[in-house]
Formats: sequence, C-alpha cells, structure tokens
Amino acid sequence: MNTVVCPVSDDLLSQYDVSGPRYTSYPTADRFVEAFVDVDYAQALTQRRSGPAAMALPLSLYVHIPFCKSLCYYCACNKIITKHPEKASEYLRYLTREVELHTALIGTDQTVSQLHLGGGSPTFLTDDELRSLMTMLKRNFSFAPGGEYSIEIDPRTVDERRLDTLAELGFNRLSFGVQDFDLAVQKAVHRVQPAEQVFYLVAAARARRFESINLDLIYGLPQQSPESFDRTLKQVVELKPDRIALYAYAHLPERFKPQRRIHSADLPSGGAKISMLSHSLAAFLGAGYVYVGMDHFALPDDALAVAKRQGRLHRNFQGYSTHPDCDLIALGVSSIGRIGATYSQNAKTLEDYYDALDHGIFPVVRGLALTRDDLVRRAVIMAIMCQGNVVFESIELAFLIEFRNYFANELDAIGVLIDQGLVNIDDTGIQVTDRGWFFVRAVAMVFDRNLQTDRTRARFSKII
Repeated sequence: MNTVVCPVSDDLLSQYDVSGPRYTSYPTADRFVEAFVDVDYAQALTQRRSGPAAMALPLSLYVHIPFCKSLCYYCACNKIITKHPEKASEYLRYLTREVELHTALIGTDQTVSQLHLGGGSPTFLTDDELRSLMTMLKRNFSFAPGGEYSIEIDPRTVDERRLDTLAELGFNRLSFGVQDFDLAVQKAVHRVQPAEQVFYLVAAARARRFESINLDLIYGLPQQSPESFDRTLKQVVELKPDRIALYAYAHLPERFKPQRRIHSADLPSGGAKISMLSHSLAAFLGAGYVYVGMDHFALPDDALAVAKRQGRLHRNFQGYSTHPDCDLIALGVSSIGRIGATYSQNAKTLEDYYDALDHGIFPVVRGLALTRDDLVRRAVIMAIMCQGNVVFESIELAFLIEFRNYFANELDAIGVLIDQGLVNIDDTGIQVTDRGWFFVRAVAMVFDRNLQTDRTRARFSKII
C-alpha cells in the first residue's frame, strides 16, 4: 500500500463533521407527506405511459428483500429477522402482485437498464427463489443488454455455487457487505465473517467475470480504533475490489432499536473517527482509487470512475450511478421510487404492505409531488453532487430564471466555502474544487431550502 498524505487536513474534516442529507433525492425523503397515496402514484404511472418522451427512457428497478437470518447491531435498514425461510415465498407472491399492478398501467414493454436487489439480505432467498423472482421480472419488463444488474450480498450466505446462479440469472455487479475485518469489531456488531471467506468469494466472483465488485465498509463502529481500522484498510487494498463504499456509522439508538445493543462507551471518539476517515482517504488514493464522491471510490477503469471523468455521473436512491437519470420503480416493503416529478414510498411493515395488495391497490403510503422550486433546486443540487459544476445558463434556459437573482441568498452564503478553497464562482457558474469534492454535500446543502435549522439537520448522517 502506497503511503500518501490525506488531501484535506484533519481540522477541515473536523469542521465539516456535521449532519446533512445524502441527496439521493431532492427534496429528501424526510419531506415526503402522507397526503401522497396510491391514486397519486397511479396517476404518475399513467402520465408516464401517455408521455412519448418518458416512454423512450429506460426504467430503473429496485427490489427490497427485507429478510435477514441474524441481526447486525449497527443496521438502520428496514429488515425482518427470521429463522423461517418460508416467509420469502409468500413475499415473492406479493411482489408479483405489485408488479402486475404496474404493468396493468404501463404495459409489459417497458425497457429496464438498471436493477438493484437490496435489503435486508437479498441472498436470504434460495437459488430457486432468486430464479423465480428474476423470471417474473423478465416476464413483465424488457431487460436491456449491457444494463447494470446488481445485488447486495451477505458473504455468510454465499458460496461458489450461488455465484454461478447469480451469473446465470444475469447479475453483473456484486456488493459485499464487509464493514470491518477486525474480529473484535465483528463480535461487537454481531456479524462475524472471516476475512478469508470474503477473499475467497471475491476471487471466485472474479473468476466468473462479474463486471464490478464492491465492498461496503463502515468506520465509527464499536471497538474500532484508527490502528485496528488501518489493518482493515490494508486488507481491503490487498483485495482491491473495483469499488469501495465507505460509510460513517451514525449511532441513533432512539430511532433504530438494534443499535441499543451497542454501548456508547465502546464507540470511538470523534477524533478517532476523523483519523479513520483521513487514513482511509490516504490509503485508497494511495492504492490508485479515484474518489468518485461522498463515500464512493473506484478503480480508474471502473465504469463509475470513467463516468466521473466524462461528466456522466448520475445519482438515485442507490447512490452514484453510470446510467442516465430515469424513472425508478421501487418494489417491496418500504422501498422508495421516483416517477416523473413525484417520489413515493411503500408501506414499512409487511402487514400494511400485504393488506394494500390484498385490496388491489399500490402499497404507497407517502410521497411528494415536486413543485417548480423543487425541480429547480434538484437540478442545481444534482449538478453539484454529480458533476461538481453548475452552469448558470443551462439552469436559466431550462427553468426560465435569472440564476443570480433566484439564488441571491445562496450565492451570498457560499462565500465561506469560497474562502476555504472548496468552491469557485465566475460569470459562467459554480465549480467545486478538487478539495471541495471531499465536502460536496456541504456545497449542495447551501441550495437546500428545507435545511433551515440544526434540528432538521440532526435527522441525517454525517456528511463526511
């Protein structure tokens, strides 16, 4: 592992150790309202079907599989811990009902260029259940050749035979949940998986020519220290996955019940977390990774790094993407989707999800129809998050505004970031600097109308 100095100081990292949205959408999901219900969602789908421009754009699909065999104490995802595998077959039947509600409105000729199975643990499903799910989806949608088809993997639930099944079903991208290789940390979060197991699976996946392999890591977990995390970083660099997602652990036991099993005294200090982040940036950049943005790193020849170089990055509810901004149909309990100028979220419990489908209606329980101001700000925020560049003229022509007048307060507030060397502004627009890219969420937050108080910001994860 090459040794390089972290490109930003610990003091600056500490200054921006604050909460803020991840901007997988704008407005963010905390702004969704319960007044947006199934009929509003159905109307958005109908409008997509009747709009020739929308029909020409491919769809993205997200399928949420909520089941896990064991509880990871750090997890803030919507999941169901169960020892009853038969629950999955019932869930798949309801997923089929949900898909059929969609195709009744938009037909079965919709092209899909992106699919992501998340959870929970999608690999909770058996091979036959995964095969059944994919057969059902391909019967109802037209999957484009060369699309991005990914699945999240719990390494404890997968072997070579399962990797063969995933390749056979058309998955070309895998994401392994690792978090940390240190045994003491794994025990503290109730997720023990030997590093050797992960190394073996990654090698097996490479042998099967999956296009991209991602590893998820978390810093700030109980029993972690900068020294212990350095050992994990060394192993990750040795493993050299195509992509790395590095997340900061947010300890919110009042919101997420599993986290109550983690003792606050076992968590690393704020200073230790800053050191872990600093060491991670130095380690990954020293190993040749491209910093894509926020918590994502990729090898230079990975499609994500190429997209960043070419200014083709996009962002959706799964994070950064190489595929053009498109409608997202989200299937399953608690999943969040986007159709046209609307966002929607499904029921968060199986009982409510099943009940809606039993009554023949979409299980949507909240969402949002975007206003004109939302659309303007979304365009600006996504330009910042994805390209690091806002061209005044393009926003003005698209929305018929005068940028400097419309965003006069924001341009005044951004002066602090300019002084810190994070942003440049000229007559043509706003440019995020190389240093500023490490704090891109802070730049985007300036244009978020909904961030008015610290109380609001406290709902979110740390921005670095």
